[in-house]
Amino acid sequence: MLLRMSTLLLRTLREDPADAEVPSHRLLLRAGYIRRAAPGGYTWLPLGKLVLDRITEVVRGELLAIGDQEVHFPALLPADPYRTSGRWTEYGDDIFTLADRRGAEHLLAPTHEEMAALLVKDLFSSYRDFPVTLFQVQTKFRDEARPRAGLLRGREFLMKDAYSFDLDEAGLREAYGRHRAAYQRIFDRLGLDYTVVRAMSGAMGGSASEEFLAATPVGEDTFVGCTSCDFAANTEAVATRVPSAGDPSAQPAVEVHDTPETPTIASLVELANARRLGGRDGWTAADTLKNVVLSVRQPGADRAELLVVGLPGDREVDLKRVGAALHPAQVSVFEEWTEHPELVRGYIGPQLLDKLGIRYLVDPRVVTGAAWLTGANEPGRHATDVVCGRDFTPDGTIEAADVRAGDPCPECEVGELTIRRGIEVGHIFQLGRRFTDAFAVDVLGPAGKPVRPTMGCYGIGVSRAVAAIAEQHHDDRGLVWPAAVAPCDVHLVVAGKGPQLDAALELGGRLAAAGLRVLVDDRTHVSAGVKFTDAELIGIPRAVVVGRRLAEGYVELRERAGDGRTELPLDGLVDRLVHEVRQERASLV
Repeated sequence: MLLRMSTLLLRTLREDPADAEVPSHRLLLRAGYIRRAAPGGYTWLPLGKLVLDRITEVVRGELLAIGDQEVHFPALLPADPYRTSGRWTEYGDDIFTLADRRGAEHLLAPTHEEMAALLVKDLFSSYRDFPVTLFQVQTKFRDEARPRAGLLRGREFLMKDAYSFDLDEAGLREAYGRHRAAYQRIFDRLGLDYTVVRAMSGAMGGSASEEFLAATPVGEDTFVGCTSCDFAANTEAVATRVPSAGDPSAQPAVEVHDTPETPTIASLVELANARRLGGRDGWTAADTLKNVVLSVRQPGADRAELLVVGLPGDREVDLKRVGAALHPAQVSVFEEWTEHPELVRGYIGPQLLDKLGIRYLVDPRVVTGAAWLTGANEPGRHATDVVCGRDFTPDGTIEAADVRAGDPCPECEVGELTIRRGIEVGHIFQLGRRFTDAFAVDVLGPAGKPVRPTMGCYGIGVSRAVAAIAEQHHDDRGLVWPAAVAPCDVHLVVAGKGPQLDAALELGGRLAAAGLRVLVDDRTHVSAGVKFTDAELIGIPRAVVVGRRLAEGYVELRERAGDGRTELPLDGLVDRLVHEVRQERASLV
């Protein structure tokens, strides 16, 4: 393949686009890989499409190698299967819906579990047909409320999704492990620094799931690791270490105190220590019980319900963790205080919530027998020694508090949690029988009785992987693509107006004939300085400069990573580059 920049659909930009928020978005636009077509939607230009296709080739090859079979489902889907599974309602506003000219409802596919289950039900009838795994690389759609960060959060994106069907749980675990290993090979080949973490299953459901997170400061996912063991998890999936419960009757009686102008935890702690509330000093925020009011709207519900979450006052509510725990409900901070005068803002305690009919869930640290300084449900008043299990009884627990660096590891006895940010590039699920139950997918088992297959689901964000790689592989001059995904193997830069152009085109032709992907900057209307700048911005692994020493039989080889520069004789250059690229490709398989 030989591409000439004089005719290539490519426009590089000198300045950062105004709406580009993260490095990948900025550089992919500036280097001419993508162009914005609509909010959350991008056109792939030739260089971008080459990168996208190379990633797709890696993904497809690894899945075919483990026996998966490729299919292609439609993106426009009927509503009825999603109603049957319950996800038409669960997805809520996150899906694009439409009606055809006859009024039949459809959706643009967010994922295809329903279609895969129905296809297996249609075609397979015997245990001899199993196990089977189907996969596709297909465009998906999500009605993101706030598309942002270019390819990282869009409304239309390319995704690889695979669906395994096994007759028993042992088969599902084997399929899950097989795909987990394949994912590790894929992301290793793509040059990504990633971590496999425990995750919540969300809309997919199922018994277990893990995310593959590419580490980067701009990632929307926060994940933890342990300083002493191999525990790693998305913060939404971190379980709090629960303290020991106590005897509620051993605690002093509740005492109510006047605490004027203390609507915040900080002001309350200051006053409590100044007045020695409850006959003690040394109060900290962790000794207080903060009660946060949330609005919870179930899918399809006309109105939201109130939920109060109780947690130690040194913690903040993490709405992503609450949303994961209460999925598929939508959760937001309560704002309509005038509609609920019984809730005294800044002074809410748990003592009256049961009588008010308001659901009350607490952080796992709020255990039976623990005594708290908390609101007395009156303006300017708090109470000490409000005891869980005596003065209030929660309706349950919830992982709602923020996770912080230094928190104890939930897996081992000595480790502390560290926190990093990452981009989710892959997610694997043990779905179980949710979808085969929904569609009564039964086959004849080996004993002559019906058997219901169990499913796994395995997704990779292919277009998102382009952005994730760009986030991890760039510098202040531009992109620095790993060899496995770069649009071309060699970038030939013509630095001169004489015989250099003819020599570069001849060299490019020979390299292309040998099977290399070559980009030639043969533009005659731009300076050598602009060409060098564009070469660094575009980020192909190696550039060959055909310049002033051509008459002496030399060219310059520049390595994009590491800034290596070497002058080499033109004779033998083709053989050298072909050998290097072939070795590179062999090492990546």
